[in-house]
Amino acid sequence: MKKFFALMMAAMMVVAMFAGCGNAEADAGTIKIGMTGPLTGGAAVYGTAVEAGMKIAVEEINAAAGEDGLKIEFKSQDDEHDAEKALNAYNTLKDWGMQFFAGAVTTAPCLSIAPSAVEDQIFMMTPSGSSEKIANSGSNIFQMCFTDPNQGANAAVLVSEKNLGTNIGIIYDSSDDYSKGLMQGFKDKAAELGLNIVCETSFTNANSSDLSTQVTQCKDEGCDFVFLPFYATEAAQVLTYANKIGYEPTFFGCDGMDGVLTSDGFNTDLAEGLILMTPFNPDAPETQDFVAKYQAMMNDVVPNQFAADGYDVIYAIYDACVATGIDGATPAADACAKLEEYFATYSFDGLTGTGMTWDASGMISKIPAAVIIENGKYVAF
Repeated sequence: MKKFFALMMAAMMVVAMFAGCGNAEADAGTIKIGMTGPLTGGAAVYGTAVEAGMKIAVEEINAAAGEDGLKIEFKSQDDEHDAEKALNAYNTLKDWGMQFFAGAVTTAPCLSIAPSAVEDQIFMMTPSGSSEKIANSGSNIFQMCFTDPNQGANAAVLVSEKNLGTNIGIIYDSSDDYSKGLMQGFKDKAAELGLNIVCETSFTNANSSDLSTQVTQCKDEGCDFVFLPFYATEAAQVLTYANKIGYEPTFFGCDGMDGVLTSDGFNTDLAEGLILMTPFNPDAPETQDFVAKYQAMMNDVVPNQFAADGYDVIYAIYDACVATGIDGATPAADACAKLEEYFATYSFDGLTGTGMTWDASGMISKIPAAVIIENGKYVAF
C-alpha cells in the first residue's frame, strides 16, 4: 500500500511538472500590462478614454500576433483620481503579475505611484501625467504627453506668433500641479516674448464649482485673450458663464481641456472658437480607423487626446518588447532595464505624433500642435 501511494505521488509530481512547463510556455507568449486611472468620479472622462484607447491597441496587437506571436494581457484599475487609491490600485496590479505599468492617467496619482515603480523596478509610462516631477522620479519613469511647462511655453509662442491677444488674462487652479505647471511655463515665456498679462486669477479644487468671479475679473481688466490651463469640466463652467455675461475673448486651453465637447450638460455651441493645444485630431484622415473603433466601443463618443495617448503607450511598450526580445517570462526588473536602454534611442510613430523620442529623464519630444473648434469639430490651427 505504501509502495502504491509512493508511486501515485510520484506520478502526480510528474504531471504537475509538465503542467507547470505548459503554463510557463503559455505565459512566455503573453506580456502583462496594467493601467490605473479615474474610471469613475469627476475625472472619469480621462480615465475611461485612456482605458478604451489601450484596449483597442491590445485588441489590434493580439489579433495580428497569430498563434506564435507575442500577445498582451491587459488589466485596468480605478483610482478615482485619488493618490492613495491609485497606490492601492498599483499594488493590486503588481500582485497580479504586472510587468509594465501603463499609467497613471492624472498627475497626482502618477506622483504617488512613481516611487513604488522605481523601487519595484517596473517600467512605467504614463499616457497623460504631465508634471516634470513625474519623469524626474526615476530612470524607469516615462511620459507620452508633453510636460506642463513646455506645453505652457509653446502656447505662449503660438499666442505671440498669431497675435491672438493684446491684453492677456490667466485663470488657473492653484491647487493642481498640472495647472500650475502650465501657468508658469506660459507666464515665463510670455514675459520673454513681451506679451502683456493684465490679469492673473486662480481658484482651488475646493471652490472650483463657481468660477464666475475669475471670469468677471478678466472681463473687468479688459482681457481680449484668456489662457485656461485646466480640465474640461472647469472650462465648461468658464465658457458658460462668459456667455451669460456677454464676454467674448479668445479662450485658449491645453491638452487637459480635450474632451470639453463631451462634458455632461455642456452646450457645445459655446465652445466655438475655443483653441486648445493637442497633438491629436480626431477629424484628421490618418486617425479615422482608430476613431471608428473607438466610437464602436464607446457608443459613438468621439475620442479625445487621452484615448490616443493610451493607444500610443501600448504600442510603444509592445514594439519595444518585440525589438528587445522581452516576453511574458521576462522578470519585470529585467524587462525594465531593457526598455530603459531601448527608449534612449527609440523613435516612435503614433497617433499623437511622428518621430517621437525621449530624453534621459523620460520626457518626450514631439511637435506641438493646436486646434480650433469650428462647427463642433477640431480644425488644425
